[in-house]
Amino acid sequence: MTLDWTGALAQDAADPLASFAEEFHHPFDASERRLVYLCGHSLGLQPKSAAQYVEQELKDWQRLGVLGHHTAARPWIRYHEQAAAPLAELTGAHDSEVVAMNSLTVNLHLMMVSFFRPGLERNRVLIEKSAFPSDRYAVVSQLAFHGLNEAQHLIEIEPRPGERTLRTEDVIHRIEQEGAALALVLLPSVQYLTGQSLELRPMIGAARRAGAVVGLDLAHGIGNTLLDLHEWNVDFAVWCSYKYLNAGPGAIGGCFVHERHARSVNLPRFTGWWGHDPVTRFQMGPEFNPIPGAQGWQISNPPVLSAAPLLASLEIFQRAGIRRLREKSIALTGYLQRLIEVRLPGLVDIITPGAASERGCQLSLRIERSPAAAKRCHDQLSAAGVVADWREPDVLRLAPIPLYNSYSDVFAAVDALSLALRR
Repeated sequence: MTLDWTGALAQDAADPLASFAEEFHHPFDASERRLVYLCGHSLGLQPKSAAQYVEQELKDWQRLGVLGHHTAARPWIRYHEQAAAPLAELTGAHDSEVVAMNSLTVNLHLMMVSFFRPGLERNRVLIEKSAFPSDRYAVVSQLAFHGLNEAQHLIEIEPRPGERTLRTEDVIHRIEQEGAALALVLLPSVQYLTGQSLELRPMIGAARRAGAVVGLDLAHGIGNTLLDLHEWNVDFAVWCSYKYLNAGPGAIGGCFVHERHARSVNLPRFTGWWGHDPVTRFQMGPEFNPIPGAQGWQISNPPVLSAAPLLASLEIFQRAGIRRLREKSIALTGYLQRLIEVRLPGLVDIITPGAASERGCQLSLRIERSPAAAKRCHDQLSAAGVVADWREPDVLRLAPIPLYNSYSDVFAAVDALSLALRR
């Protein structure tokens, strides 16, 4: 494989998934220049079919009014159920273990209401120190809700001095060290800043042996890496759908609850009518009778206009296949890595792990300059038509998405970065 423009075009020509890029709207600037969009880890591109899905619901609302709950093209009363099978496929779950509802942090709170039940001795939560801030806020507020304090009851695991990513053995050691004090282990599947894909199975095993509940944040994992939540024996997981799932800004999120909790009568939960057995829901009785499985954690009926773009994107995922997408992701991200190593030696440091098994499609780069100079490189990259993500003080995140990015996109981005770094 040649690391030049001709080689990039040749790889695009040989890509069996290349046609899926035409099913998305790609952004353009004011001069009608098509931008190189490598920011799908922050907000995915819009599927062209999303407008049709939303318009269908608007037409049915206009034509049917309340009758659309039962007679719309996709009846609203069971709208969320249409997402179950494709979400189960993406998460390695059973259909009954997943549900599209709310947003990530709302779902995290709902899950912690049920699964974080601190006692006199088992009352600590383990997270990673660089967790996405919203996760940390949620955990700290839950600790406070239970009368616990951050200093004593929040355990934050971090990389070793001089390292940027977590070692599996260090996480396991800390779990074992905390042992019977751990009530909850909450980890990301992919770390948002470094792009590290955690080796979850042994970590989950260690938490289970310690007697702790295990929850996962899949914001950067779902639609990006291969997941196997049911077999991993995770208690719960939550995710958003506006990143790799391309469901649009503020889109409806999702939740996984392992089937062993499907009919539990011992788990407290915050309840609402949409989690009630649909057979008797409209009898409007005073007693709550939860749906077995993840749907039983629903509180309100789903926002149909928000869920419609998710269904459009999930349909594309089903045709492309997550395993084929993962294969392309490994190749495409590997191509980005090789271009950077060959063309930008000494100019950037890739802080994302080099092994394909330890990352998704994101590479995080530390620019080897002062923070102000590094930020200027990002600004120059933007001016050159490359949409990437900047994290203070000096990290540039690039994510070639296998559904809609090409080898040519990757080559153009590195070409622009090379020019910016040499100015």
